[in-house]
Amino acid sequence: MRFKKRRLLQMFLYTSVFSIVVPLFLLPVWSFSSRWTWPHLAPEGFSLRAVEELLGPHNHVLSVLLSSMGLSFIVAVLAAVIGMMTARALVFYDFKGKSLVSFGTILPIIVPGTAFAMGIHVVFIHLGLADTFLGVILVHLIYALPYTVNIMTDLTHAVGKTLETQAQVLGVPPGKAFFYVTLPLIMPGMMSAASMGYIISFSQYFLTLMIGGGKVKTLTIVMIPFIQGGDRTIASAYALLFILSTMIVFVLIELCMKKFVFWYGKMD
Repeated sequence: MRFKKRRLLQMFLYTSVFSIVVPLFLLPVWSFSSRWTWPHLAPEGFSLRAVEELLGPHNHVLSVLLSSMGLSFIVAVLAAVIGMMTARALVFYDFKGKSLVSFGTILPIIVPGTAFAMGIHVVFIHLGLADTFLGVILVHLIYALPYTVNIMTDLTHAVGKTLETQAQVLGVPPGKAFFYVTLPLIMPGMMSAASMGYIISFSQYFLTLMIGGGKVKTLTIVMIPFIQGGDRTIASAYALLFILSTMIVFVLIELCMKKFVFWYGKMD
């Protein structure tokens, strides 16, 4: 019986890996193919049209990519920090409206995306945040917080406050007790929360289009029309750029957080 369960689990694992890896390997092939129709197993021709699209000076793809990465990186860091502070408040403290705050952290997930975007757009128009870079950051942050808060809440429950309290009993100030004791323990969760916040922000299309009003361009805004239009060559090239840039940012997020802990550890 155990052998059968193990075989089923292995088959499920191999199938999952196969369904993820194969499309990734096909993206570079599609990016350089000029024509690939059914039932041919290989492209019927190759071209550099996708390279010209990405590197062409008229498209400003590099500036759009850097702007998108910067925007989503800001959202990721803010979402991780706010998620951590919110999780600590929900886990360690009792205050009026605690259940309302806890429920509010999942509202962006419960409310349909279209209704949320149209409602927040009206609010941002009155606040002067519509069609601005700051407005897009804020709406992405609102949409990412439910995920980061939930990640950090589970981790905060698991880590607890015992070690931090012991450090304070021994005379360590509360701030240093948190940074020296608790922060290293929750850093993996902070990295996961930041990564989740980044990918949510980086992949947003409708919210960015609605709040940004077409003035704030991201890689997703440029990529989606090619996917919807059926241009698989250009769409694959953009998708490949999307994946590679995301992997680079994930490495940067990890390095930045480790550098921050190391820098604070050197302070008196």
